[in-house]
Amino acid sequence: MNEIELSKPESDMESDWGSRNHVHTLVLMAITVIGIYLCYLMALPFRSPLAWALALAVLFAPVHGWLMFHWKHPNLVTFFSVVMIGLIVVVPASFVAQRLLLQATDGAQAIEVKVTSGEWSRALKSHPRISPMVEQLERNLDLPGTIQASTAWISKTAGSFLKGSAYQVIEFCLTFYLLFYFLRDRRITLHALRKISPLTRAEMGDVFLRVGDTVHATIYGTLAVSFVQGALGGIMFLILGIPSPLLWGIVMALLSIVPVLGSFVVWLPAAIFLAMDGSWGKAIILMIWGVFVIGVIDNLLRPILVGNRLKLHPLLAFISVVGGLLLFGPAGLILGPVALTITIVLLEVWSSRGNVET
Repeated sequence: MNEIELSKPESDMESDWGSRNHVHTLVLMAITVIGIYLCYLMALPFRSPLAWALALAVLFAPVHGWLMFHWKHPNLVTFFSVVMIGLIVVVPASFVAQRLLLQATDGAQAIEVKVTSGEWSRALKSHPRISPMVEQLERNLDLPGTIQASTAWISKTAGSFLKGSAYQVIEFCLTFYLLFYFLRDRRITLHALRKISPLTRAEMGDVFLRVGDTVHATIYGTLAVSFVQGALGGIMFLILGIPSPLLWGIVMALLSIVPVLGSFVVWLPAAIFLAMDGSWGKAIILMIWGVFVIGVIDNLLRPILVGNRLKLHPLLAFISVVGGLLLFGPAGLILGPVALTITIVLLEVWSSRGNVET
């Protein structure tokens, strides 16, 4: 039997060995894909803390690097950096969130008083053109009851949010726990990614650079433009005496992130309401402010802070942000643009390699 096996032609033996090698490679690839998929499923519940920790690590990496250069104690410096980031990010956010919820409650109660007292109904009925519409609305809808229910829900939600939930606390702690290791082991992680990646060192450097630019553009650019628009809108609401200016300023800032909506969704109905209430001067001022100040600021700042650095067409940038939010939730603000950027870089790599081969 051994003689028969030994008498096999060398080409057949090489073919058997090659086929076995091929099967082993396929099995290894299948196991690797399954392992990666399982790791993805395990990481999925942590996508929000991972995304925000990654974004904070990218944003504050220069500061942390400067501290590391002067102190040379990785654990101590990283702990100090995390505490500093927490104070910079969490304390203002908590203060604004509390003020937002309190003003939402006060605003809802003020609206409830105006509706239940009949003040708004009398003001609207004083306009002959819309008086029939108001009367029909009152017949078909229990507006005071709806407003009271909405006010009760807002007050209950605000109280629950201020108390906080266990899930939010855990997510918050996880974000800064992950941030510690993202900062401390940043160089080791980048080196490991370069090592296991099929891309060349230059191509991986391009990926890291573009991802960093995307995070900076998304956070600094988009949020900076939104903050300016919300602040301008809130200041004008305060000057004109519109209730809850902080609440509406923050709402305008959040809506400014989405190009199709924008802050006009808030200030335009407010101007119309002022006009219907007889305050024509205030309505005209708000319209002029919204069109020529808030709108112009968006067109001036957004290309400078976002478009030039993100290097994406406005339509692609819009799809990445809104699609990311719909797919990943709040973390999609980071994950959406980052995923699109990495995909574009990989397509560019394939295109350049194809051009070289031809």
